[in-house]
Amino acid sequence: MQKYFHSVMLDTEKCKGCTNCIKYCPTEAIRVREGRAQIIEERCIDCGECIRICPNRAKLAVTDPLERLAEYKHTIALPAPSLYAQFGPRVKPGDILGALLDIGFDDYFEVAVGAEIISACLAKYLRDSDLPRPLISSACPAVVRLMQVRFPGLLEHIVLLDTPMEIAARLAREKAMQKLGLKDEEIGVFFITPCPAKVTAVKQPFGNRSYVDGAISMSIIYSDIKNALQSPSTIIRENRSPAAGVGWGKAGGENHAISEHWSLLAVDGIHSVINLLEEIERGGLSDIDYVEAQACTGGCIGGPLVPQNLFVSRVRMENLVKILHAEQEQLPPIKVDYDSCKLPGPIKPRPTLMLSEDINEAIKMLEQVEKITADLPGLDCGSCGSPSCRALAEDIVRGYGESSYCVFKLKEKLQILAREMVVLSQMKPPAMGRETLKDNQNKQ
Repeated sequence: MQKYFHSVMLDTEKCKGCTNCIKYCPTEAIRVREGRAQIIEERCIDCGECIRICPNRAKLAVTDPLERLAEYKHTIALPAPSLYAQFGPRVKPGDILGALLDIGFDDYFEVAVGAEIISACLAKYLRDSDLPRPLISSACPAVVRLMQVRFPGLLEHIVLLDTPMEIAARLAREKAMQKLGLKDEEIGVFFITPCPAKVTAVKQPFGNRSYVDGAISMSIIYSDIKNALQSPSTIIRENRSPAAGVGWGKAGGENHAISEHWSLLAVDGIHSVINLLEEIERGGLSDIDYVEAQACTGGCIGGPLVPQNLFVSRVRMENLVKILHAEQEQLPPIKVDYDSCKLPGPIKPRPTLMLSEDINEAIKMLEQVEKITADLPGLDCGSCGSPSCRALAEDIVRGYGESSYCVFKLKEKLQILAREMVVLSQMKPPAMGRETLKDNQNKQ
C-alpha cells in the first residue's frame, strides 16, 4: 500500500479518547480504540478539522522550523496572501516583507503574484476547456484530497493548473538562479502556511515535484514577524502585491480575480464543500462554469494555523484589497506563461473507502455491511469509537471491529448472559435433588 505523508499528527499523551474528532472528520479517518484516537493514514486529507475540534489539543500540525533556513545558501520566503491579514491596519505588505528579511530570509516572493498569474490562466482555461461543467478549482489541496478519497468520479472536473504557491516558488527559484548564479539545491524556498494541507502538498505534491522546500506555520512565525515589525532596524520593502492576487486569501477572492463574465460559485467550509460535491455527483449544477471550493470556513484566512480571528482578518483583508486596488495602476503587468502553469497529468483517485478491489468480494462485503448496519441501533452515538453505526459495520466487515463495541449490543449480550446465569443458579445436579436438569429446562 502507498505510504502517505501527513502533517496532522496525534499526541497520544494528550488524547483522552473523548470521540469529538470522529464526528467531524470529513473522511471518517479517525477511530477511538483503547481510550486513544487512531488516524487511518490512507483516509486522512490533512484538512485540520480535528485540530480545531479537539478540546485537549491532542491533534497538531507538524511544520518546518525556522532553523531549516541554515540548510541552504540562499533562502526565499513565500508569504501566503492570508499572512497580510494577520496584523493591524497600519501594517502593509511592504512592512511584513521587510520583517521576513529581518528574521533570517535572504529574499521573498509573494504568492499573491502566483495567484494573479493563475487567475489569468483560469480565464483562458474556462474559455478553451471542454471538460464537464462545473470545473472545480485545484487551489485548495484539502479539497482535492477530499475528492480523491470520497469523490473520485469528480476528479475529471478539476482544473489541471498548478497552485499559486507552486507558481510563485518556481518563479522565485528561477529568478535566484539567474540573478545569483546559484544551483537549484543551494536555494531553499519556504512557504508561510495557514494550514496543514499545504504542508502535505509540499511534501507530497500532485505534480512531478514541489518547488517549495518547506512550510513554516503562520502561527509559529507570527511572533517573530511581530517583533521585527516593532524593531527600528526593519526596513519597509518593495512589494508587488496585486490586489486580485491578495484577495485569494479569503473565500470568493479567487472567483473575483477571474474578471470575466462566467457563472461562478464559491463555497467554503469542508462540510459545505461535501454537500456541494454531492450535488454535482447527482448531476446538478451543470449551469455553473466554475466552483471555487475551500476547505476552511472563510478561505485561507480561516486556516487552522492562522493566529488571528477569522472575522477580524476578513475585514482587514477587504480593506487592504481596496487600498491595493487604488494603487494598481502604478504596477506593470505580470507576464503569464500559460503552458508552464499546467499540471503534468490528471489527478488520480485514492479509493480508500472501497471494501475490496475484487468486485464480487466487494458486493458480498457490502451485503454484510447492510445486514450488520440494520442490526445496529442507528443512533450514531460514537461510543463504539467509530463515527457512525454504518462505519462500525464496515469496520467489523474489514476485521477492524466487533459488534460488542456497540454499547447497546453489549447490553443485549449482558442481559442474555444474566438470564442464563439466573437459570443456571437455579439448577441442581440430579444427585442433589429430585429435579433433574431436564426438568429445569422444561420449566423455562
